[in-house]
Amino acid sequence: MSNQHPNLLFIMTDDMGAWAMHCAGNCDIHTPNLDRLASMGMRMENLFCVSPVCSPARLSVYTGQIPSQHGVHDWLCKGHLDSSVLSDDLKSHFELENPPFEYLWPRVGLRDDKPIHYLRGKDAFTDYLADFGYECGLSGKWHMGDSYTPQAGFSYWRTTANGGENYMYPIVLENDEMVMKHHCYVTDYIADNALRFLDIRQKEKPFCLSVHFTAPHSPWAPECHPKEYMDLYKNCEFESIPFEDIHPWVPGRDVPFAEWKKKPHRGVRFIHANYAPIRETWYEYCRESQRGYYAAVTGMDAAVGRIIERLEHENLLENTLVVFTSDNGSNMGHHGIVGKGNGTYPMNMYDTSVKVPGIFCWPGHVPQDSVCSTMISHYDFMPTLLEMCGVPYEQPKRLPGRSFAAVLRGESDKFREEVVIYDEYGPVRMIRTHEWKYVHRYPDGPDELYDLKNDPQEHWNLINDPTQAQRIADMAARLAGWFDRYVDPELDGSHEDVRGGGQIDSHHFV
Repeated sequence: MSNQHPNLLFIMTDDMGAWAMHCAGNCDIHTPNLDRLASMGMRMENLFCVSPVCSPARLSVYTGQIPSQHGVHDWLCKGHLDSSVLSDDLKSHFELENPPFEYLWPRVGLRDDKPIHYLRGKDAFTDYLADFGYECGLSGKWHMGDSYTPQAGFSYWRTTANGGENYMYPIVLENDEMVMKHHCYVTDYIADNALRFLDIRQKEKPFCLSVHFTAPHSPWAPECHPKEYMDLYKNCEFESIPFEDIHPWVPGRDVPFAEWKKKPHRGVRFIHANYAPIRETWYEYCRESQRGYYAAVTGMDAAVGRIIERLEHENLLENTLVVFTSDNGSNMGHHGIVGKGNGTYPMNMYDTSVKVPGIFCWPGHVPQDSVCSTMISHYDFMPTLLEMCGVPYEQPKRLPGRSFAAVLRGESDKFREEVVIYDEYGPVRMIRTHEWKYVHRYPDGPDELYDLKNDPQEHWNLINDPTQAQRIADMAARLAGWFDRYVDPELDGSHEDVRGGGQIDSHHFV
């Protein structure tokens, strides 16, 4: 191993907004380990996901493709595994008419399921690392199809079965079958398996360890998180989140809170946009969700600290590139939404949904205690990580990403002639510059235009302002031209009936 080929620790959380770190200016939240990591490296202020929902965003991180190239346009509600690999305990409980509450949620996704290998025929950055001689290990959430079968160059494979998991009753891969762990905090379980990889890895090889936490994805009920983390926020007023009225696009906004509590998933208080409460209890709903969300972040932060401490103890940190990010962002009351891109219908592209945390640390190579304001997308990750690891890579012409390794090394604050960010979520597409954002919805809107310089919170939609007509036309043309350049016509999300309720297979959505 040499400085030319560092180890890579790639940490990805689930539904974590860029705002949800103390080092990012949130004075309410406790993230001491992330704050320390940021002080040791570079924090990105303008890092964007490729789609504001987990599965398409994750495939884009790993492949550098946009959803309209890899074909996953919504979170995967099916295609996780062959139900024959479920433990006897799971099979028997899934068949009960009224199973215990902990089996209700996973039964929907896993019973009678068949695996779909969405990565088949696609190259992930971990494939390149493995081919070059890296030992690749995965611990945690996969949610890119076929969570049972090792793929993408990983030889160590310790996954969770679904997308989100009930924190205290996760379904995980152990001894070649999927089992439910009872009273086992999944955040700590994922960290334990990451540390296990460090114990058994081949010491003569560089490694890539991907740690995919399910935190801070719902559920956020007090019984889902250790009391020590919930107590930190017992009296918190969450002043870092401006309280706003419930957004008019939140589905089910007129469902009474008492009725919402009676829904089938109430046993774990699974928060679904369709069960949102009415305005009279919106404040209560937000506060309960915020406490659980912050507790989940702090629990994850402690787990990250354990892994970093191990690297320091084994003198590995000096030659390890540590990357921390999330698959997509999240609103926790922002804009009157609790959720991400599918927290509303039509799906939204607010910065709180599409901006994600980004921390890069490699002592002696990434400037310490630095903050980068350059706009960067997850589709830029594959060329960047491979360049930082010294792995040869000739990028296919139809991939939109560019390496920002020079930015990480502090050599430049530019890596494109003009930095513009593009996002998509089915028929919803976005183009964003530093000062303006245009959101286009196929086939006929509603569309949005925001002046981010004067309205950074995106409160005033200028789409009907006649003085902005030329700007709208120009941005719409640039948006259409960019997607025309990269879209696979057979996988074009603008023609798919994506509503945020989940993807069943290649062209079927809930």
